[in-house]
Amino acid sequence: MARQSGSRATVRAIAAEAGVSIATVSRVMNGQANVAPDTRELVRRAVARLGAPAPARQGTASGAIYVRCPYVLTDYFGVIVSSIAETLDLHGRRLVLSAGDAARELQVLGELPDDPAIAGAILVVPPEPERDLEALRAADFPFVVVDPRTPLPQDIASVSAANLAAARTVSGHLVGLGHRRIGVIGGPGDWLASQSRLAGHTSALADAGVLPSPELLRSIEPTADWGYDAACQLLDLPERPTALVAFNDKAAVGALRAAYERDLRVPQDLSITGFDDIDLSRSTVPRLTTVRQPLEEMGRMAVSLLMRLLDRHTVDALHVELATQLVLRGSTGPVPGGYPA
Repeated sequence: MARQSGSRATVRAIAAEAGVSIATVSRVMNGQANVAPDTRELVRRAVARLGAPAPARQGTASGAIYVRCPYVLTDYFGVIVSSIAETLDLHGRRLVLSAGDAARELQVLGELPDDPAIAGAILVVPPEPERDLEALRAADFPFVVVDPRTPLPQDIASVSAANLAAARTVSGHLVGLGHRRIGVIGGPGDWLASQSRLAGHTSALADAGVLPSPELLRSIEPTADWGYDAACQLLDLPERPTALVAFNDKAAVGALRAAYERDLRVPQDLSITGFDDIDLSRSTVPRLTTVRQPLEEMGRMAVSLLMRLLDRHTVDALHVELATQLVLRGSTGPVPGGYPA
């Protein structure tokens, strides 16, 4: 039988539909472990037919939270994971951490829904393809993605910085200083953050009536060495850029080295910007103009979203973008004399 529109399926109705006791339905709805798998499936099917709220997964009441960050926990990733750990502790939740480059090779997502000790997960920049995340969602397993690598379906919860708006702000700052020929040291071309930031940069140029030039774009792995190589290529062009916007602070540090080797003064001859505002950005000479991402708040918000999913609360804004802040320091200045504004 189908539930009438606007009505609310009761535990009694679910029990009658599944042919089990009210007590059994209650145990399934509360995620208790002492229910046979076949019986649990009967209740789940009855819930689906009646259009009732989905029952809780086994283990959600007190299970641990699996945090997957398949990257070295320094700077960017370390701040996020530390914030997640501290916030989970406030909620009384145990953390199971899988981190570091070695974790990238582990194929674990498909096993999470079958682990009764795991209540949910937080996945930080997951390298898995979208189909794997969709399969995890289809298994009714609660999880949140922090800084998704690729676009996600609307029903997968995620937290990230407002990358497009941030890039538009930092490039708009350079445009306001008279720069028009701006080199972009972007992240990998298939990353969502890279695409969003490039769109923001393009928007800022469009406000000044400037079309982006493909010769001024480089896509890199966001490290200091890759940033150095990309900056060398851009600064050795017949008509070099007057400013460089880097995907992150590490790449910007590589660009500073490339400028130094060419006797280019920053910011008198060349302006350089970073992104993230990690400690490194305050240790360079000159200190980096950059974009401050709310890394700690990203971790806190991910936990908050996950707790709501575990409690079966309605979550309307599944894709949360947090505001950033442009931090002005000494690495940016007016366009050098002799360049058309």
